[in-house]
Amino acid sequence: MTERFDWPALMTAGIRGLRLRPAEFWAMTPADLAFLLGHGDGKSPLDRNGLESLIRRFPDKAGNQND
Repeated sequence: MTERFDWPALMTAGIRGLRLRPAEFWAMTPADLAFLLGHGDGKSPLDRNGLESLIRRFPDKAGNQND
């Protein structure tokens, strides 16, 4: 494989665009980052409406909250 990652562009997209902390960015896999950016599988990135839909479908069980 001779393809190279454009690290400056990926870091800008992840840290500035998605507002990830550096540790969060470096802990991600390329597939994680691609999903959040809406690339690779043809799906759009998770937005607020999508997150709220997931919260309704899969609510936390009582007693498992870390507030």
